[in-house]
Amino acid sequence: MTDVTIVGAGPVGLLTALGLGRAGFDVEVIDAAPGVNTAPRAMSYTWAVFADLEKLGVLDDLLAAGLRDDARSWRVRRTGETIVFDFSALRPYTDRAYGLTLGQDRLSDVVLGHIARIDNITIRWSTAFTGLRQTPEAIVVSAESPEGPVEIVAPWLIGCDGGRSAVRKSLDLPFAGITFPHRFVATNIHYDFDSHGWLSGYLIDPEFGAIVAKIAGDDLWRVTFAEDASLPHEGMEKRITRFIEEILPGSKDFDLAAWTPYNMHQRTAPTYRVGRVLLAGDAAHVTNPTSGLGLMGGMLDGFALCEALVAVLSGRADDTILDRYSDARRAVFTQQTSPISVRSMNLVFHSHDETELERSLAWGRRLMADPDAMGQYLAAAITLRTPSLV
Repeated sequence: MTDVTIVGAGPVGLLTALGLGRAGFDVEVIDAAPGVNTAPRAMSYTWAVFADLEKLGVLDDLLAAGLRDDARSWRVRRTGETIVFDFSALRPYTDRAYGLTLGQDRLSDVVLGHIARIDNITIRWSTAFTGLRQTPEAIVVSAESPEGPVEIVAPWLIGCDGGRSAVRKSLDLPFAGITFPHRFVATNIHYDFDSHGWLSGYLIDPEFGAIVAKIAGDDLWRVTFAEDASLPHEGMEKRITRFIEEILPGSKDFDLAAWTPYNMHQRTAPTYRVGRVLLAGDAAHVTNPTSGLGLMGGMLDGFALCEALVAVLSGRADDTILDRYSDARRAVFTQQTSPISVRSMNLVFHSHDETELERSLAWGRRLMADPDAMGQYLAAAITLRTPSLV
């Protein structure tokens, strides 16, 4: 019997496993996929997660693998106005006054490298969760592996298996919220935005809004745009080409390296704990990723849950601390992550209201002119992190 079973070997599951493993507990992670998902997904992280990544011993390797961001921007397509959010304004609050860009697949690879050095963490790829049963002492997980059916027994189970979480569904938990009538299309392209003076950030426009962000030190950039979710997947590559050609600031020649569509939701489970089963990341809540708070929110779930569960496993706290984890992380999602993400999405992709747009831009201009105010605004990201529950 292992100490903790984790379903889902995405970044949240892997980081949580690493934390539990480093604390000396046996962890078994299963995932239905044969390996790390390489599709374009989350890739931006603020200083709010750096302290916990440093505690796990992975931050320096992540910084070495990724791209350090010194600023982000809002660019208004219609006028060319650019509002710069300079991360140097964070210096009164942290000695890491920058952001990090790193695709979640590469982040997972770095974390897997650290996990490989720990004997008490086991990862089973191509092993699909099929059900669970709870006893007073343990969770019995049923799964299907290439070798046939398997059972894994552990006192605790963490579901980190994404927005369609089979773990959450096995608990009959509702997933209340909304699904937007548009989908996002994330593309990786090769193009020299740098030579046109573009910074990573938002391209604000009611028709051609996009998130445009540099991924690596060469000319690889992410362009994410929105389209009607009722459009067929057939012909999507042609629509991608038309959209990107429309927004490019110079030559229309670019190379499309990768792309993936995904539907957009704002949803949460009513609780992130049912007995000995816990939820984290997209299994617990999903948000549109305009502000980059989807994966970061999941990482912050994992950090808080890991500390609390280590305290329970080591006898330093009773299991009511896990109810506090559930309440605290759900409150962050409903009161901060979700409303911030929706406001950002509306600014970038649905800026039809000229009065509201001007109000947002005027606010951004005031911040750009006042480093102290900018620092206070950027520093507020730390409130997404749950203070120690132990």
